[in-house]
Amino acid sequence: MGKVAVAAGVICAATVVAATAYIIRRRVRNSSGRVKAMEIAKDFEEDCATSFSKLKHVADAMTVEMHAGLASEGGSKLKMLISYVDNLPTGDEKGLFYALDLGGTNFRVMRIQLGGRDGRIVNQEFVEVSIPPNLMVKNTDALFDYIATELAKFVAQEGPGFHLPPGRQRELGFTFSFPVMQTSISSGNLIKWTKGFSIDDTIGRDVVAELAKAMERKGVDMHVSALVNDTIGTLAGGRYFNKDVVIAVILGTGSNAAYVERAQAIPKWQGLLPKSGDMVINMEWGNFRSAHLPITEYDRAMDIESLNPGEQIFEKLVSGMYLGEIVRRVLLRMAEEAAFFGATVPSKLKIPFILRTPDVSSMHHDTSVNLKVVGIKMKEILGISDTPLKMRKMVAQLCNIVATRGARLAAAAIYGVLKKMGRDTIQPGENQKTVIAMDGGLFEHYHEYSKCLETTLRELVGDHVSEYLFIEHANDGSGIGAALLAASHSQYLGMEES
Repeated sequence: MGKVAVAAGVICAATVVAATAYIIRRRVRNSSGRVKAMEIAKDFEEDCATSFSKLKHVADAMTVEMHAGLASEGGSKLKMLISYVDNLPTGDEKGLFYALDLGGTNFRVMRIQLGGRDGRIVNQEFVEVSIPPNLMVKNTDALFDYIATELAKFVAQEGPGFHLPPGRQRELGFTFSFPVMQTSISSGNLIKWTKGFSIDDTIGRDVVAELAKAMERKGVDMHVSALVNDTIGTLAGGRYFNKDVVIAVILGTGSNAAYVERAQAIPKWQGLLPKSGDMVINMEWGNFRSAHLPITEYDRAMDIESLNPGEQIFEKLVSGMYLGEIVRRVLLRMAEEAAFFGATVPSKLKIPFILRTPDVSSMHHDTSVNLKVVGIKMKEILGISDTPLKMRKMVAQLCNIVATRGARLAAAAIYGVLKKMGRDTIQPGENQKTVIAMDGGLFEHYHEYSKCLETTLRELVGDHVSEYLFIEHANDGSGIGAALLAASHSQYLGMEES
């Protein structure tokens, strides 16, 4: 029995030693893994840094590219498209006008009754319609026939709160949020599809003409008075309520800006100068690029694997489509190289775009002591249930890094536009206000992002200019703006109301 007891003791002792050794090795691995994860996060933060001087360089580069884009077609990565909008709404517009807003997987149709300066918007209605995925990749006629059919249904429901003067044709503003080469206020040829659309036979064709043909096929008697994109619609909607609005910025799934330029400052403009002396420019600033942009290895990898490699570089740094994906890629690196989530890399973490920007926003805004929201999101989206507080803090930190970089770069871009317009300074005796109309889900819902943007912009322009600089949220500006531009460019302008 004694030998048995001794043997058992030896085995037990050996087991304890092995278990202790395993625990020590695991702690060492965990410790080295945490160190490696922290190194990855630290390197990422350094690569995303947006110092004051760097932002100044980005703004200067934006101004230079704006000049180049206005000088000639193809002179810059910024297209600086002439919109042919030379009359923004004044508030005096009257009548019934429709809007069609096509910019993604849904489209909206809207009608508004305008009552002039005293009545403003008397009545408005809209309906939102989902586009079947197969129509986004089918053919031109199929897509526009579907839109015209839904528009016909909406017109048929026009109630007594809306009045069309006898003998007049209904007029529509068409918000088309894809790159087009505009040829007039009511015509423009599609340059390329984005946002999941891929219909080859539409490329190079006039989208207004295609809509008009579809409306005719479906029995809709309506004249398209204005073709605009969502950014110009936002500018028009902002100007309708505030005469000092001169810039519009969209920060949503994508990003863009439009502003009021002096027509004589557009060398590539070939026509007669408009009576107003002004021309709205659609910058298409998502395609801006500069050596001063803080682009990381994660951004480069995402760009290479994207549907449009080498394009929309700025948009991929600042817009809602991509912020969540950048965070996912950093977390994946941590999982693969630092065993951040344990010995096995979570399978869902390998799925591109599974982490959306609204999720990043929720985690970034989590102020609970134990970061409860971060834990819930990690479990629900990535299937990671064991998330200690240190891990949650690291995830929240990554969200902050990505959002801060995006917001500060967006602010620098706006500052570049202000410099081009000469509104980055205030001369003695001047009291000219500059109002920027902002729209888009990223700006509206990601409060840490929008707060950082405004703080950074005021830091760049300085205290004195800040007193005359205002940012306004132009909610649903693109839809209302299109209808207002149909009014300000109506075929019946100058005729007395019936």
